[in-house]
Amino acid sequence: MKSGIRLLCVALFAAPMAAFAQAYPNKPIRLIVPWPPGQATDLAARIVAEKISQALGQPIVVENKPGAGGAIGTEQVAKAAPDGYTLLAASSGPISIMPNLQKTPYEPLKDFAPVTLTAIAPFALVARPNFPAANVRELIALVKANPDKFTFSSSGTGATAHLFSELFHAQAQIKSRHVPYKGSSPALTDLMGGQVDYTIETVASIVSHVKSGKLKAYGVTTAKRSSALPEVPTLAEAANLPGFDAAAWIGYLAPAGTPREITARLSAEVQKAVQAQDLKDRYVTLGMEPAANTPEELGALMRREEARYAQIIKSAGIKIEQ
Repeated sequence: MKSGIRLLCVALFAAPMAAFAQAYPNKPIRLIVPWPPGQATDLAARIVAEKISQALGQPIVVENKPGAGGAIGTEQVAKAAPDGYTLLAASSGPISIMPNLQKTPYEPLKDFAPVTLTAIAPFALVARPNFPAANVRELIALVKANPDKFTFSSSGTGATAHLFSELFHAQAQIKSRHVPYKGSSPALTDLMGGQVDYTIETVASIVSHVKSGKLKAYGVTTAKRSSALPEVPTLAEAANLPGFDAAAWIGYLAPAGTPREITARLSAEVQKAVQAQDLKDRYVTLGMEPAANTPEELGALMRREEARYAQIIKSAGIKIEQ
């Protein structure tokens, strides 16, 4: 008798939740992008939003809220109602890296409900065209023989590019001098001009320069080759660094407390959307790889990435001015 009552209670509870999930969404969804239009997170968010809005039957309205390295828009979503109608176009910078470097007005693992990945942004090790190394193994040997003689640039102290460079240096057991810039564009300009020796930057930012011969590409940071640079090997294979796999991630998050039925529905739609060939083709032109996963998988990824960046920052002694 008790088991029958228990089953009845479960059924009565599940019925309205199922109806709730089926009714969602019944109005437009706001997608907050904490970066300016045209930035990688913005582009990936918009491409996926266009696809899934058709399946959801409601428009997804993108709102750019840039500032403070992504913290302003991110905080806005953290404080939004957990009803599935406000989402964050999240990325590894504000979510996985920044909280390890400075105080943020949100706690990523507490204030958000993971939804899904939407893209992976691979990076690549590139050097000035006349750098005297034919491949990455020669680069490692040259730098190892001359500690702190060579320079590497980044888009800023504590930026993803800086951390990936430090990860590469640690695994390759080499030392170079860091030259931080205010953004990728000036860093790459000086690299092509010969003012610095090499860098690790997004495939999206270097692909045209590699194809035009203005930069020399040695390897990509991901476990698989980049669709945008299929001829360039991975650092894991080219540098004999087994397990080297690093990329920036982009995805959707919702405010903590958002019902699991909603995050699961959104995740399922994104997983279907990234299989579309036209979406894959658009991503290749942007130097990104389509990706999607379950809320639980994204949550696990966020925990791993936060811990990994914390370790890189601690080992390299990276600090930024508050």
